[in-house]
Amino acid sequence: MARPDNALRAASDQITRAQNDKALRPEVASFFDETTNTVSYVVSDPASKEAAIIDSVLDYEAASGRTSHSSADRLVEYINTNSLKVTWHIETHAHADHLSAAPYLQKKLGGKLAIGREITRVQDVFGKLFNAGTDFERDGSQFDHLFVDGETFGLGELEGIALHVPGHTPADMAFIIGDAAFVGDTVFMPDYGTARADFPGGDARQLFQSIWRLLSLPDTTRIFLCHDYKAPGREEFSWETTVKQQREENVHIKDGVSEDDFVKMRTSRDAGLSMPQLIMPSIQVNIRGGHLPEPEDNGVSYIKIPVNAV
Repeated sequence: MARPDNALRAASDQITRAQNDKALRPEVASFFDETTNTVSYVVSDPASKEAAIIDSVLDYEAASGRTSHSSADRLVEYINTNSLKVTWHIETHAHADHLSAAPYLQKKLGGKLAIGREITRVQDVFGKLFNAGTDFERDGSQFDHLFVDGETFGLGELEGIALHVPGHTPADMAFIIGDAAFVGDTVFMPDYGTARADFPGGDARQLFQSIWRLLSLPDTTRIFLCHDYKAPGREEFSWETTVKQQREENVHIKDGVSEDDFVKMRTSRDAGLSMPQLIMPSIQVNIRGGHLPEPEDNGVSYIKIPVNAV
């Protein structure tokens, strides 16, 4: 018999309250970076003007190794134009497809940087892969706050709750703010399906269970995705859906798909996928809370590429 999921029940109750009271719903501004197919969000409380930035993007040119800030500066402009006060920089997980701009945005805007507590497991695995040495702390101390499952937090007068949704990586979190769910790399748009589960520490069966945890939220819950890859036949990028739409239409995990069938599909599909183009720089930076590796004695930071190790 399944144990009661008190965190899920609390999240469902929160969503219901927000759907019945407009004052408890956040404003959500989306910023799509087509280079990495990533969506960043500025989530704000209309009453207090407090805001959270979720999954920001640092522009990175792989050929030259140069970083820039045009994507992050779009968020800064929006926040300043709307007189918002940033209190949180939230990462849904340690991304493998883009570098986080959180440290740059913290310098510009203030606020605490947060991620799920299981980031320590990811740091341990990739710290070894990149031979990061004993100077690289594997305790999550690069972040200001580590969320645990069911933890509540405030965004002005809005309520938020963190849900642990592992499977894509061990550290994935979803964040429910008002009636909106920011689900990171768990599901994509219904015509595209679900996230891969073959990274170190990933698990397709765990991903199935995490997704269904999210799809047990009220049908009208607004779901905001971290990526869109525009499924064949669709003309526009899209990144907002609902629980109901996912349950009825998701090509990988809609109602009626069994856990065993999902695991078989996901495992087969993942076996044919190539690694994300920016996985090496992204992981090395993101397990450090968005900071580049410490400069060497010439003042330059270096990204390592392990050869024949992945």
